[in-house]
Amino acid sequence: MDMEQVIMGIIMNSGDAKSDAMEAIQHAKKKEVDRANQLIESAENELKEAHSKQTEMIQDEARGEKTELSLLLVHAQDHLMTATTFKDLAKEFVDLYEQI
Repeated sequence: MDMEQVIMGIIMNSGDAKSDAMEAIQHAKKKEVDRANQLIESAENELKEAHSKQTEMIQDEARGEKTELSLLLVHAQDHLMTATTFKDLAKEFVDLYEQI
């Protein structure tokens, strides 16, 4: 697969995960906890897909296939890390809204 496509996939999956996490918080605020938890699960699935693409790149590099460092790759990594953190915090928010 073309490296640029892999990188764009990481960005898209991460963006979708972050959007799902944000939407989960909004549903939790409305006491729609079941829907919020579905969205957290969706975010986790999106992040798994992004992480799988990242792992593939890491394995390629471990086999000696060097990945050219580009601004787009750095951007993808930033999206993945941010989305992961955001999903984790959203899960905590959903749990808190469920308790109150």
